[in-house]
Amino acid sequence: MLHFYKSFVVALLGIKNAFVQERNLKIHFLSLSCVLLLGAYFSISQLEWIAILVISALVISLEIVNSAIERLCNRITTERDEHIKQIKDMSAGAVLVAAVFALIIAVFIFGKYICP
Repeated sequence: MLHFYKSFVVALLGIKNAFVQERNLKIHFLSLSCVLLLGAYFSISQLEWIAILVISALVISLEIVNSAIERLCNRITTERDEHIKQIKDMSAGAVLVAAVFALIIAVFIFGKYICP
């Protein structure tokens, strides 16, 4: 049980470090806060909440993974390397794909309330 607790604390520290050091993660959390407020204001359905929470978890998780990959790549080399560039670009692209789908989901959910 102690090992589980320690791994939980380490994971929370990782999230905290990412939040403190990564500008884009702060933007994602700000966006999530706005969406949560809108969801409460419009009393969205349980299924809509699930969609919002799942896509938000995906975007935030991918942003943390992207940040970790970028840091690892920067530790490997600071020189220009085409393979490292492609790795970083693909990682950032994964976040972008999830963020675009999050926006699409938000439009589907909130569009009917904002533009009935």
